[in-house]
Amino acid sequence: MSDSVQPKLIIHGGAGSSLQGKGGIEAVRQSLYNILDEVYGLLRDGKSATDAVVRGCQLLEDEPRFNAGTGSVLQSDGQIRMSASLMDGIAHRFSGVINVSRVKNPIEMAQFLQQERDRILSDIGSAELARELSLPVFNPTTDKRLNEWLQDRQDNFQRTMANVIAEDAGRGTIGVVALDARGRLAAGTSTGGKGFERIGRVSDSAMPAGNYANRFAGVSCTGIGEDIVDECLAARIVVRVTDGLSLQEAMDRSFAEATENQRDLGAIALDARGNIAWGKTSDVVLAAYHDGQQRGDSLEAEDGTLVVVV
Repeated sequence: MSDSVQPKLIIHGGAGSSLQGKGGIEAVRQSLYNILDEVYGLLRDGKSATDAVVRGCQLLEDEPRFNAGTGSVLQSDGQIRMSASLMDGIAHRFSGVINVSRVKNPIEMAQFLQQERDRILSDIGSAELARELSLPVFNPTTDKRLNEWLQDRQDNFQRTMANVIAEDAGRGTIGVVALDARGRLAAGTSTGGKGFERIGRVSDSAMPAGNYANRFAGVSCTGIGEDIVDECLAARIVVRVTDGLSLQEAMDRSFAEATENQRDLGAIALDARGNIAWGKTSDVVLAAYHDGQQRGDSLEAEDGTLVVVV
């Protein structure tokens, strides 16, 4: 690790099929940039990658536009169950919670579990942990999500998931990958699920398939969770970088395979050299990044190519 690395940051707010015109794009961009600015400020002030990732995930979870924390979609029984994970790339340690309810920021529970012997908890264990930490009971349901669920109940749940329009957080996840001034990488991912799913379904967001980091690279995924799990996408990209491929080569190869397999997904990534990347097979991935000099985003890209900034 270097003592004089330029911090880098990339965040995402999900993936989908459309941003419903320029107005949608500008609204999403402003939301992402506001969060990007605050979190990059932490990195610039010397905060660790894990601290920056946790704060970024908190802010994204608190933005109702995105499907994580406040504004999470409802499952088939009308309940919200959220999942989140955090991976410290230097400690090479993964932690997370699966299908937790009635908390504001699931990423905070994943952060606590970083230092525990048992680091991944399911629904019952997550509920016990929330009580242990004295987290206040919080209802993340918004009127928009409730009305969406009520409409689909009236339609006898003909859809298999919530809105696939990216502006409405349908393929819903949020994620943050950070490289700090000491060269440390971390990745965090949080989700409210895909909506209307079978009770007990587990998202990729609390698996290394959807969130992974080591000292070489970090990746957070978004899209259809089952597709991400089938590709083991985050871990696959990181392992390829670890084995010697450049970040761009690892992304190109992994997304070519995902395209061939007809997957619906996206990912953001950083490597230890400060390269920033994103990729997608869906129409839109809501990513924004800061390369140390300026901000950029993926919102108006029309194809599945990626952006890499050195």
